[in-house]
Amino acid sequence: MSLTGSRTFVGFGFGAIQSGLFLYEAFHSGEFRRLVVAEVMPEMVAAVKQDGGYFWVNIAHQDRVESVRVGPVEIYNPAVETDRLNILSAIVEAEEIATAVPSVAFYVSDKPGSIHRLLADGLCQKVEQGRPRAVVYAAENHNHAAEILESAVVDLIPQEQRAAVHSRVRFLNTVVGKMSQVVTDPFEIQTQNLTPITPGLPRAFLVEAFNRILISKARFPDAFQRGIHVFQEKDELLPFEEAKLYGHNATHALLGYLGAILGVQRIADLQKIPGILPFARTAFIEESGAALIRKHTGVDQLFTPDGYRDFADDLLERMTNPFLVDMIERVTRDTERKLGWNDRLIGTMRVVLAQGVAPRRYALGAAAALVRLDPSIMEGQTPVGSVLDTLWQEASPDQTERNRLVALIETALKELRSWRAAGFPDLEIFLR
Repeated sequence: MSLTGSRTFVGFGFGAIQSGLFLYEAFHSGEFRRLVVAEVMPEMVAAVKQDGGYFWVNIAHQDRVESVRVGPVEIYNPAVETDRLNILSAIVEAEEIATAVPSVAFYVSDKPGSIHRLLADGLCQKVEQGRPRAVVYAAENHNHAAEILESAVVDLIPQEQRAAVHSRVRFLNTVVGKMSQVVTDPFEIQTQNLTPITPGLPRAFLVEAFNRILISKARFPDAFQRGIHVFQEKDELLPFEEAKLYGHNATHALLGYLGAILGVQRIADLQKIPGILPFARTAFIEESGAALIRKHTGVDQLFTPDGYRDFADDLLERMTNPFLVDMIERVTRDTERKLGWNDRLIGTMRVVLAQGVAPRRYALGAAAALVRLDPSIMEGQTPVGSVLDTLWQEASPDQTERNRLVALIETALKELRSWRAAGFPDLEIFLR
């Protein structure tokens, strides 16, 4: 398959989501003649260029892994001046742009090749030259990523040009429920029969086949046709973002931290341990689900008992797909962030409590995360409250809410110790 369309796509960040979702779907749409991507890792840029702009993505289905070659793409390093100018000219002609970088913190830097600076310059030139309208997909795992990116970009645009730029561009939030990873272990690449990104780069992109990605509406005055057709627009995206963070992400983390306590290596291994998946399913449906259904009832079929149960069951099957090779070490990475006041574990507990539901199982997940962060907590050598206060300092939480959460997690920690002392029996039965 070759690039036969007429459109231009620009991506920032060349990781598993950019490659295995945005570039992959743009390539297979048949709508694009140019696929351009900005990446700051020189070895990645050099390897793809050396292979003629082609790269491989491994797609995990429920029964196999499929390797797909994508390209050619134009890959540039924004730290190199000639590459930066090439990215800038591509933004001017692009109809669709996507950021897929580690976090919203990567939007802004003081370098000329900063994402926000390139977008501001490129969008201004787009207006001046009368080039096509564009949408910018913000694919970072943050409920307000598009607003954060747009604000950073607009701050650099002269006041007299802002209205004109806004008339040509829309920043869209996304709900990317597609699990993915970059596999760097040569042994894993070999044993899982994965195809490296390029022959000269010993890493592999591995993504699940799922591609039902939700996005906010562009809301141009007249119709805007996207080249990437598979994305689904929603009038109100925030409820679905909350389902992703407080349902999908929270339960994935819950499984990861319980897996760490149990000493297993892969999320798929948890299928063999009695009670773990029923425990996670109950947390997903009776805690997260019950709260979000109350909060967002009437918004969509998802926020009904049947809809949320189907959502949970589908995700638990996907999370435990053995072909996804989802490692406990990867899922439990960056624990400090995942225990943040508004993130997947504590944020879920807060939402659940606000809707009058007891987050007992997610509290146990938070306790397990604390043990992962500092094993001495399991033995009672470190006070739970002091650790959490350090993590929550920037959020300045309400003390009443803080005290309630700490008490729940302290109780969960006692349950975790009892579960360990009992030899890790069926967890759902043990808690009941």
